[in-house]
Amino acid sequence: MITLRRAKENDIELIRDIAAETWPSTYLDIIGQQQIDYMLEKMYNKGELLKQLMEGHTFLIAEEGSNELGFAGFSIADHEAKIYKLHKLYVLPSAHGKGVGKILINEVFNQVKVAGGSALELNVNKHNKAREFYLKGGFNIKESVKIDIGGGFVMDDYVMEYKF
Repeated sequence: MITLRRAKENDIELIRDIAAETWPSTYLDIIGQQQIDYMLEKMYNKGELLKQLMEGHTFLIAEEGSNELGFAGFSIADHEAKIYKLHKLYVLPSAHGKGVGKILINEVFNQVKVAGGSALELNVNKHNKAREFYLKGGFNIKESVKIDIGGGFVMDDYVMEYKF
């Protein structure tokens, strides 16, 4: 049975490990190894993840027994409009097809709804097959963005939105 738990500070290394294992199979053909290395270091270093936890990001860890299978991370992005942002949702390649992503996104929906959220937004690379997962889950493409992330790299994404 797959269960979810809220991550704590001592789970930072686990989150980093899952990201390091999932990113190559997700992004290698899209952005290449150099950009993967750059983004993992920029967005998943211990200090950045700790800062996100301290700023109120919620990280959910999906487990089956003692095996961690994936995680999701989200936070409020706009207090006034009650818009939340899904920052991260990654499932280990070995756990694909078990419904882990669906369980994670459904729990994010539940928590955002309970908190009074009006919408959940996310960015997804335009060429990432996860885009289809989000469309099937009720998200709509809101806009197309190109974000300069430094190091000569750009994120070419869709901003997707799920309205409650």
